[in-house]
Amino acid sequence: RSAAPRVSESFGTSAVNLEDFSVYAHLTDEELLQIAVERSLSDKHHQADTDQRSAPRGPPPEPRNPEPPTDLPRREQVQNCANPPTALTNFLYRPLNRLQKQFWLLELNILFMFWFCCRESSPLLKVIMDGDTEALMDLVRQRPSSLTEPCDQGWVALHEAAFYGQLQCVRILLRADPSSVNICTLKNETALLLAAVRGNASCVEFLLKHGANVNTANKLRETPLFVACENPNEEVVELLLRYGAQVNLSSSQGESPLHEACRLGGPMICRRLLDAGANLKARNVYQIQPLFSAAQNGNAETLQLLVQRGADVNEQAGDGASPLYEACKNGHFSVVQALLTLKADANRATNSGLLPLHVAVRNNHKRIVSLLIPLTSRVRIRTCGISPLHIAADRNRDEILELLIESGFDVNAELSEEHSRMYEDRRSTALYFSVSNGNLEAAETLLEAGANPNLDIFNPLLIAVRLGWIDMAELLVRYGADVNAQMSTQPSSFPSAILLGMESLPILKLLLDNGCNARRCFRCEYGLQPHPAVAPSRRPIEELSDAGYCEAISSSCFCQISGPIISMLLDYVGHVRLCSRLLEILENRSDWVSIKLKAAPPHPLMQLCRLKIRFLLGVQRLKLIHTLPLPVRLIRFLRYDVCC
Repeated sequence: RSAAPRVSESFGTSAVNLEDFSVYAHLTDEELLQIAVERSLSDKHHQADTDQRSAPRGPPPEPRNPEPPTDLPRREQVQNCANPPTALTNFLYRPLNRLQKQFWLLELNILFMFWFCCRESSPLLKVIMDGDTEALMDLVRQRPSSLTEPCDQGWVALHEAAFYGQLQCVRILLRADPSSVNICTLKNETALLLAAVRGNASCVEFLLKHGANVNTANKLRETPLFVACENPNEEVVELLLRYGAQVNLSSSQGESPLHEACRLGGPMICRRLLDAGANLKARNVYQIQPLFSAAQNGNAETLQLLVQRGADVNEQAGDGASPLYEACKNGHFSVVQALLTLKADANRATNSGLLPLHVAVRNNHKRIVSLLIPLTSRVRIRTCGISPLHIAADRNRDEILELLIESGFDVNAELSEEHSRMYEDRRSTALYFSVSNGNLEAAETLLEAGANPNLDIFNPLLIAVRLGWIDMAELLVRYGADVNAQMSTQPSSFPSAILLGMESLPILKLLLDNGCNARRCFRCEYGLQPHPAVAPSRRPIEELSDAGYCEAISSSCFCQISGPIISMLLDYVGHVRLCSRLLEILENRSDWVSIKLKAAPPHPLMQLCRLKIRFLLGVQRLKLIHTLPLPVRLIRFLRYDVCC
């Protein structure tokens, strides 16, 4: 491996002439692989840097399908039996989905060109790749034994000729040694399989006519017919079937040729396989049938063909996912339409209890959601323990959220105990998801539709207060959030909202204006007696709830603002007595002496009257104070817009 970095450095960022690759002929496959990977990554990083410099400033747009999570375990993508016999095979044959295809093909072209050039040092290989029949005939006459000398991966000359589609070379080699037609590489690949995977129909036909075994599989149990369907080529498939290829032999992953044809969307190949007796109900190791593969990959025409031949549209995979569920997950609208027309069950849940509607909402497929809403049972939704509204709120799918609300979904639906336990805060409502995401628009939509802000164990208002989101807090308070709510896990002797809101005076005032009970902050069991020493270490705000208010505000995190906080609280209480700890706080700074005097009686009569009126109104009616038939100045006075 030591040679690889040294050679890699010589690439730089400039173009490399093909003649220059001859200097790398002495390197091993592993060293060539490392160089190729480094080169590929370097090109991608260089491109990414260029794009970043040229891109306009601002947040990136959200991708159409930002999280295409996979519920089913995908078929293990194993090494392609027909790649050239180098370590590059392990890098090239990786899990592939449609979103990665463009980048994968680019890398494939780069790496294949690199491998192609590096192998030019072999005279025999160069002759075969050039299709130089005269030179090959000379080699046959001079050194016939070299034609069957395998390389380190077990490839012989016939394998090379079949792989590169050099029919005349294949003719010469088989005429020289007819017994070599079924020689296998170290991975048990025959020349026929290599020709099939590359779609070299003329070579496939010639090999079949000269005794090639049509059903010999590689070590992954992939037959020539399997790889011909995996790399769709109708002519090659037709030839193999004509010469007796077995259509139901499966790979090590249980995949049949029909699985591959359905996955890659070849209706003509599928029809030919079915005519030859392919099993419609064959299952791979994940219990996936061919129809599922067609739905999963958006191949509507193939899917309809399979149904016409008797496939069941409601068959489920190992995790309970149905073809409809998978099509909804991947956003294949035409397939969803076709399945629903064919009476696919929209209420068939996966093993985890999710319905097709859930996954369509999660992956932001609005048109599919519109199709599924009238077909989805509300009873089944309740049985699932999670509403599509929860998912829409969690993923910030605002348009779908509105659509679901307009369709009559319950905005106060709560997660089941099983689903709620998945979250540390035991959230249960869609509103909680929107608040925790800071999605003001979604939260307002839910509240306008009648969402109750006080259903969750941990009140959403406490989230907004703790994070300093005053607009969100104001919205929740306006729709009736409990300003005196407690943290259920750590209840305190005073409102938790005051504890969490002390870092923001505007939020604290909002809470107090709307009826938060400030009097409880001045209840201290020690009174004027000495208090226990304050712990010197800085503690998180949430951990201060087990202490009295005086201990909480004396924490180091509030030392600079404790005076103004106490002053504001005093405006919302009548006769209270400051404990020794609060007096100590106020005496530490000369500019806070006036706050200490503010607590001493007698209190202004106007303040006492205001407090009495607000007390009689009660917390819930304070929000309606502006509707009272009173002078505007008096209403402003009651709402603390005017000082005493």
